Amino acid sequence: MDTPDCACGSANVRDAAATWFARVQAHTLSVAEQAEFEAWRTQHASHEAEYQWLASMWSAADLLPKARLQALCEVPAPRLGRRSFLAYGLAASVVAIAAGAGLWMQLQSSAGYQAEFATATGERRTVNLPDGSSIELNGRSRVRINFERRQRNVELQQGEGMFSVARDADRPFVVQAGAGQVTVTGTRFDVLREGDQARVAVESGHVRVQGANPHAVANLTAGQGTVVGAQGQVAAVQAVNTRVLTAWRKGQLVFEDATLGEVAAQVSRYRDKPVHVTSPAIARLRLSSVFKTDDTDALLKALPQILPVAVRARSDGSQEIIARK
Repeated sequence: MDTPDCACGSANVRDAAATWFARVQAHTLSVAEQAEFEAWRTQHASHEAEYQWLASMWSAADLLPKARLQALCEVPAPRLGRRSFLAYGLAASVVAIAAGAGLWMQLQSSAGYQAEFATATGERRTVNLPDGSSIELNGRSRVRINFERRQRNVELQQGEGMFSVARDADRPFVVQAGAGQVTVTGTRFDVLREGDQARVAVESGHVRVQGANPHAVANLTAGQGTVVGAQGQVAAVQAVNTRVLTAWRKGQLVFEDATLGEVAAQVSRYRDKPVHVTSPAIARLRLSSVFKTDDTDALLKALPQILPVAVRARSDGSQEIIARK
């Protein structure tokens, strides 16, 4: 067996561990070589420590996307003598990447990652996740994150988030929002939760939206959206304007022929006190305009100049939109 002299330092011990590990994984050891391997493991405590470290690394490597792992293993063919090049390449690649880039710590943090993030009224925040994904949170939003070995789970407990998901076909990214569940492997999409209802809009890629019934499913691609009702019913897929729906990321409220009821609901998300519409007839009035999310007072002041309405304050500090007299 072509193994390095393990008495020459930690680097040689690591090389020997990688060689033994590769051959064990390739199932190429004879009975005599198996005995030699066991003798090497018990020869010194550092031998067993290096071998167990490599075994742990190998177990963690299944957290990497297949394409990325294969890319790491595509090394130039060296002169390896009797060694199994493929098996050794896999083991050595994992060791080299781990030693050089701290992959082991990254995988550890990604696999068992748990966290919660929240934003206040009017605050926007970008959360970077250990798998390379990110979430842009709108104001008054809250998410809970729980990454596991086989699945990346996020619960949108309140508010709105724009999800940019790092692709990993072997480890789906699942967002739970009320009665709705959004499953992806890599894409960009927006989820708005209002109570137990959730609206999903896809900017790029593909997402699968499921309601309470396993058969209630909507498959969305770029420029499409749906709504999951409080009881878990999934609405029909519709074309959506993601530029309008995600304008909040630029600090804007964009309304294109929106009802005043929809306007009041959106504006209320950026104020400490809500905006009320006093009648169905007022709520059906329509508005097209652009305002700043951090200056909703300007919107309320402008409404009477645009529509036949008036705005007045309530005793609790909230605002109400009424018919102009």
